[in-house]
Amino acid sequence: MGNETNDLLLEILASVKSLQHEQGEFAAALDAVNGRVNTLAGIKAVHDQAAKATPKGTPALRPQPQPLAQHLSTDVERRGSLLALDGEDEARAPSGQISPALPASPSLDSGRRSSTSSKIILTTYPSQSGIDPLPMDWGNKDPNKRGPVIVSRNHNTIRRRNAIGAHGGSYSIYYALAVASKNLTLDHKPDFTNTEPAADIGPFPTWHDPKKIVAMDPLGHLAPWLFKDLTAREDVEIRPTIAVTKAHMKIPELENSVRAGRLKPDGKICLNEQGELAVTKFAVEPVWYLPGVAERFGIDEGTLRRSLFENTGGSYPELITRSDIKLFLPPIGGLTVYCFGDPSKMSDPTVRLALRVHDECNGSDVFGSDICTCRPYLIFGIEEAVKEAQQGGSGVVIYFRKEGRALGEVTKYLVYNARKRGTDRASEYFKRTENIAGVKDMRFQALMPDILHWLGIKKIDRMLSMSNMKHDAIVEQGIPIHERVPIPDEMIPEDSRVEIDAKIHAGYFTNGKIMTMEELSNVQGRAWEDVDH
Repeated sequence: MGNETNDLLLEILASVKSLQHEQGEFAAALDAVNGRVNTLAGIKAVHDQAAKATPKGTPALRPQPQPLAQHLSTDVERRGSLLALDGEDEARAPSGQISPALPASPSLDSGRRSSTSSKIILTTYPSQSGIDPLPMDWGNKDPNKRGPVIVSRNHNTIRRRNAIGAHGGSYSIYYALAVASKNLTLDHKPDFTNTEPAADIGPFPTWHDPKKIVAMDPLGHLAPWLFKDLTAREDVEIRPTIAVTKAHMKIPELENSVRAGRLKPDGKICLNEQGELAVTKFAVEPVWYLPGVAERFGIDEGTLRRSLFENTGGSYPELITRSDIKLFLPPIGGLTVYCFGDPSKMSDPTVRLALRVHDECNGSDVFGSDICTCRPYLIFGIEEAVKEAQQGGSGVVIYFRKEGRALGEVTKYLVYNARKRGTDRASEYFKRTENIAGVKDMRFQALMPDILHWLGIKKIDRMLSMSNMKHDAIVEQGIPIHERVPIPDEMIPEDSRVEIDAKIHAGYFTNGKIMTMEELSNVQGRAWEDVDH
């Protein structure tokens, strides 16, 4: 009897495992279908909105190049062409404008086929033979008239580009390295099967306002599918600059939050007693509309282009020679949105929204350094965002890659050295940074609100940030902030009092006291050799 029972239990267990496996396969297939449905719904919504705004029979627009500052155009003409051509165009190139082929390295495997041509194209010009960029009318509601972002330099696409730079932001350098080392060929075509967005979003009126979104492509999450017919017809490469997925998040401090009763598991957002969270994530690569970026900073487009060219080592000469191209994909980090709860609620003005805008700090966020409040404030922001979502609202954390106030980690560590080898007083906090970098901060929050416009956020009920720069940039873009929430005092590490007290004195929001310079001189950080017992 015992053996028969064991055999029966084993058979039942095997059946359960089989059902679980089949259920998993079904769930994966269903999720893939949902992704395609979300994409189709997004494409339909974009086209429907365009149809409402565009009279029948309106022809597609082909924007004309706008002249840059006179000193740029005349300087380019005076210096002459930088262009090197290959193939059929070489015979038409003026004398002295062809760069000779670089010598091949004898150490390379000559049996492996190269994916590059023998001539180097240094730059291009609007009137050059064969140059025919696809139209780009930034802000047009009709996606067919607005056009896709085309930046690839592969053989079929290089003459149709309407953007300068490269996909991948700062990672574009690794792409170049992969091509150079022959680990990747330029003719590789991405297969976007099952990569559709995991959540539907938009379109919102701000997507079509060229003054509201200037630092990202509002159609970047739909591009390969929205312009599928164009890809096939023109044989050009169109890639997404936004990806949307779902995930679980595990952070040790959140388990403590559950134990302390600040977070309560609900099985939907906070999944269990370990504080595991369900989250929808949006990764965004920067796409700059240069006229809009220049206007946001209060400068002319020519000045912006020249500075970008000269201060990146002359890496992008088309910033100077192609005034007809208005888009630039800069080699910088992007951002990630972490949405807790239903993503559609982010744009619903009838529900409350809690938001944390956080700039990257690898030392604290990842490795727990206590010299600043970054990780504690990030944890607090996540916790408060989850609470808001659990109460029927929306909770959002946006993480920007702007390490060390966009000065970089090397500069940040040099500042740390200067502080710790001195007296490390709050009264001298910003002076240390200015001595080394020349400025206090290079994050320049003017472009930050673009992601809020893309998400459809119309107001912020609880802003989980003390930064006056972030607050002012958001409010100036027409998004009201109803409440500002500082980090609780009990979450501030002792060694970070130098930072937070100096920032409060400089304009950061606080419900508490703003110290005088004399009082700041008495706030001193821990020395390297000091040990807490």
